[in-house]
Amino acid sequence: MTRQIAKLTTGPNRGRLSPCVCNTLRMVSRVVTQLYDDCLRPSGLRVTQFSILAAVARLGEASLKQLEDELAIDQTTLTRSLTLLERDGVLERASHPDGRIKAMRLTSKGRRALEVARPLWAQAQGKVLRELGTKAWADAQRRLTRLHHVAVKKRQLGRDGRRVHSRGRRVGD
Repeated sequence: MTRQIAKLTTGPNRGRLSPCVCNTLRMVSRVVTQLYDDCLRPSGLRVTQFSILAAVARLGEASLKQLEDELAIDQTTLTRSLTLLERDGVLERASHPDGRIKAMRLTSKGRRALEVARPLWAQAQGKVLRELGTKAWADAQRRLTRLHHVAVKKRQLGRDGRRVHSRGRRVGD
């Protein structure tokens, strides 16, 4: 059996990506995140913050649950990020008919930050798409969407009947 390993162009382990799907996705994600962060630096936002602000802008007001679903992010990480964005004055709590639900909306400072960041984000997006090609990205996006669905389905199947610990072991195993 022949195993092909993709090539990397930077880093101390130059020349190879991991054969592990998870590790490869995380490695690529870190490098791409750094590229977007570099482009967004003049706005004062990181790509993770930009993504949250853009999602809130799209939704108008967003509950924690809506943002978790929209961004596929865990509650702890999202709460930490929202707290920092609220502290920086770019997000504020919005009143919700159900007082138990934490909803957020952009402040005027947040709208301005997003206006400044959008062209910088587009610059990063353009860099990646020029190198990769829009057809290749469409194919990669289709495949990654499939992988996402498979992973979500497998996690849900693992939870049926018996709870799964965060370490992936079932209770009682």
